[in-house]
Amino acid sequence: MQLNKGSLSTVNKKENLQLPVNTDQPEKVLQFGTGVLLRGLPDYFIDKANKQGVFNGRVVVVKSTDKGDTDAYAKQDNLYTLCMQDHKTKEYIVNAAVSRVLSAATEWETILKCAENPEMEIIISNTTEVGITLSEDDVHAAPPKSFPGKLLAFLLHRYKHGGKGMVIVPTELIVDNGNKLKDIVLELAARNKLDKDFINWLGKANYFCNSLVDRIVPGALPAAAHAAIEKELGYKDELMIMSEVYALWAIEADDPKVKEILSFEKTDNGVVIVPDINVFRELKLRLLNGTHTLSCGMAYLAGFDTVKAAMSDPAMEGFISTLMRSELVPAITDIYIREDAAQRFTSSVLDRFRNPYIEHRWISITMQYTSKMKARVVPILQKHYQRSQDVPALMALGFATYLLFMRNSEQVTDDHAALLREKWQRLEPAVLVKDVLSDVTLWGTDLTALKGFAHMVTVMLGALLNEGVKGLLQRVSGELSEI
Repeated sequence: MQLNKGSLSTVNKKENLQLPVNTDQPEKVLQFGTGVLLRGLPDYFIDKANKQGVFNGRVVVVKSTDKGDTDAYAKQDNLYTLCMQDHKTKEYIVNAAVSRVLSAATEWETILKCAENPEMEIIISNTTEVGITLSEDDVHAAPPKSFPGKLLAFLLHRYKHGGKGMVIVPTELIVDNGNKLKDIVLELAARNKLDKDFINWLGKANYFCNSLVDRIVPGALPAAAHAAIEKELGYKDELMIMSEVYALWAIEADDPKVKEILSFEKTDNGVVIVPDINVFRELKLRLLNGTHTLSCGMAYLAGFDTVKAAMSDPAMEGFISTLMRSELVPAITDIYIREDAAQRFTSSVLDRFRNPYIEHRWISITMQYTSKMKARVVPILQKHYQRSQDVPALMALGFATYLLFMRNSEQVTDDHAALLREKWQRLEPAVLVKDVLSDVTLWGTDLTALKGFAHMVTVMLGALLNEGVKGLLQRVSGELSEI
């Protein structure tokens, strides 16, 4: 039996299975992105509120990329199962938050038509770190090339049809994502020579909210686990995803109207709407994502497929935990973030990494490796040097394994992959390190200016090449055990 609206009534009721009560609420949200993070976090909160009769609205999803199709969504009437599991909880949720999935390439006019809907007041997005960037774009194209261009075109259509402003909440993992998106959209409007009254409306009538999402959502389950859960639930689901139980969506806003529009926050403590999300952001971005980024190349090259597999290895677990506690925590501790709070968060993150039910693949964490290093690691590296002139050896090792990973891995998905491979082909390792670290276009700063860091990265890269990743990891593990 295939999961869809027609089969819902025949699904066997189970204590740990939540089924939708109403699958026909009005469309209130436009969502740019079909990724598992959006389906596993914002759409989860919206569906939960709908089930409790609070938000009572559904999501129109915009598929912006050419990869894949929407057949599975159509076949299942946009229903999908979210499996949440950890050491204590096992829960299945049939999510009915999505009303339609529209392709920007072939259904752009239909997407623009949504702007005329007065009940649609929210826009959310997750287009990866590279999605919120300024590029030349024609707002009148069908569709514009970039996400900011598409957003601008949608808001322009809304303005022309007399619509009110919207609450725009990007979830891309960059600092001040809402502010940056607003700046880019306003700049694009100016470059496209749009009407001044519209630009004024764009900047003043719409709420661009910085936000931070925190939930590990690796996505599709391994085939065996997928088949086992389908058998347990009694239906087939091509869109089934897995996530951890922990969930946080911190949204920065101080206007009561924003909280009123985002009414789904009333039904889950994981949605936090506050005037300043800096503490939430720094803890998560540096300690969870920063650790992922500094560890992913090493873990993958050492032969670990998943985070949980790496955490079961004493040497790799020792690197990860010591990196967090000895280098990252001291670097982010300040008047806003106390060390004891950072250490508690670190302990919770390590527990989440050990979750045996989450198949979080390291290769997926390496996607857009370079931009993640810039956004997640470079700022904490700079903070370290503001507090100490001691060279952070484990951060240097993480940087060295990034360089090694970028040398020849066939699975690299990175906008800078060709550049890094070309440097590897013509430069000796020591020269390569200085060349890459001094590249301001990659990092926004010259990392060779950090005392001793380039030298330590060079030493670590040489050791990786001479001893192999596993060999060096074992040696470093022995040294860490003495700390």
